Amino acid sequence: MDLNSDLGEGLGPWTLTDDDALLSVVTSANVACGFHAGDASIMRRVCERAVEAGVVIGAQVGYRDLSGFGRRFIDIEPEALTQEVIYQIGALQAMARVAGGQVRYVKPHGALYNAIVHYEEQAAAVVQAVVDCDPTLQVLGPAGSAWLRRAGQAGLSVVHEAFADRAYTPDGTLVSRRLPGAVLSDPAKIARRAVAMATGRPITDSSGGSLTLTPDSICVHGDTPGAVTIARRVRSALAAAGIPVVPFAS
Repeated sequence: MDLNSDLGEGLGPWTLTDDDALLSVVTSANVACGFHAGDASIMRRVCERAVEAGVVIGAQVGYRDLSGFGRRFIDIEPEALTQEVIYQIGALQAMARVAGGQVRYVKPHGALYNAIVHYEEQAAAVVQAVVDCDPTLQVLGPAGSAWLRRAGQAGLSVVHEAFADRAYTPDGTLVSRRLPGAVLSDPAKIARRAVAMATGRPITDSSGGSLTLTPDSICVHGDTPGAVTIARRVRSALAAAGIPVVPFAS
């Protein structure tokens, strides 16, 4: 099972994620590409640390929304969205290259991630960006999404993801962050959910029912309070359950 986290989510002197600590735990790093967070110096530093730690680098692309941390939907024209995603991937590819590494996959962030579960035009726009930029890149997202369906149709390699530290609705989508209980904080509970996801056992959804997810990669958010403790607990729980923690990309 792959373990991924969102890293590089700072700007100038401001930092949010404990990148060095998380890079000692996760196997894949979703690096902010400057639109929802991150800047050139942070991107290069995270790429350098990822290469040193043997962690796979992925481009976390999003809406151009620094003040909203990329968590506000933007009704951008599909053609413009394609070019903005290419811009973000290309920036991280350059930073990864000079750090001695390579970008291996793409994961949308925040509102864009949620939008392209169902929004066909924007999903197609993001897929087109990956195809135009580098069709060897794998794409990471939720099972059943328009994003992964269209990516597969375009010949891209798709990777199913689930979030250990987020609540799910009965239909398998994420509970809105505006609602109470959307983000989980108990490391023990999060670790148990991660093991259940990795072994094909059900978790409890927001209505109290059972929901089974079968991810190839599990995410723990880097900006959650206690993120490092949570990530370590999840990795330890997976290891204790006999589940190898390895990157989905190489």
